[in-house]
Amino acid sequence: MDTPLYDAFSDDYDRFVDWSDRLAHELPYIELQLAAVNAERILDVACGTGMHAIALAEHGYRVAGADLSVGMIERARANAAAVGQEDIPFYAAGFGQMAQQVGSGYDAVLCLGSSLPHLLNQNDLGAALADFAAVLRPGGLLLIQNRNFDAVLAGRNRWMGPQAHRDDGREWLFVRFYDFNTDGTLTFNVATLRRDGEGAWMQVVEATRLRPWPSSELAEAVGLAGFDVIAAYGHMSGKPFDPATSDNLILTALLLGNE
Repeated sequence: MDTPLYDAFSDDYDRFVDWSDRLAHELPYIELQLAAVNAERILDVACGTGMHAIALAEHGYRVAGADLSVGMIERARANAAAVGQEDIPFYAAGFGQMAQQVGSGYDAVLCLGSSLPHLLNQNDLGAALADFAAVLRPGGLLLIQNRNFDAVLAGRNRWMGPQAHRDDGREWLFVRFYDFNTDGTLTFNVATLRRDGEGAWMQVVEATRLRPWPSSELAEAVGLAGFDVIAAYGHMSGKPFDPATSDNLILTALLLGNE
């Protein structure tokens, strides 16, 4: 997995995401899942700019974050320091490197924001899930949030809704779309348009490859890594997963073993 898109996007990512709205919708669900396993120590994998980890730390959890993109980790550390959470450890570490870099004994691993599709084959996916198992205690929670690629593939849904941001006389527009490749992967493109005031728009396009894991394949891989898949949701409201209509696939699973 490479990181040029995310290193380049790290300065703009917090403009792209409406964190106030997103966290208001997602944190209650996440905390409900954490409470079900009495989780206190949390690892946020592929944490991006750290906003989930920071919010959970502010709610009293002991949290660590990891991301392969050095640019994202630098932004996460800055975001944490800005709200007095500079003690959160953020690691520049990718999938398969967690046990080595961040240790073990976590009560929960979060892998949010459609991060696992950056793993392009079954071997890499299996290795990442086994690594999640290695950092969790027996009975620990794995919570995965992906886009619903069942629906993307069935409908050849190429475009995602544009996102806009305005700040201090400047304007951003973010456009995301897929190219469907002959090998079954997707090329995920992000076009960032920016202008100052009424000036000309400037455009940058970055891209990376994804494997659009169908729900059945992802659930099977989670099971093979030693987890018991508990439930599949289509939204962090707890709405059941519908492969035809859900926007997201949210899997919750518990690590098998004696606690």
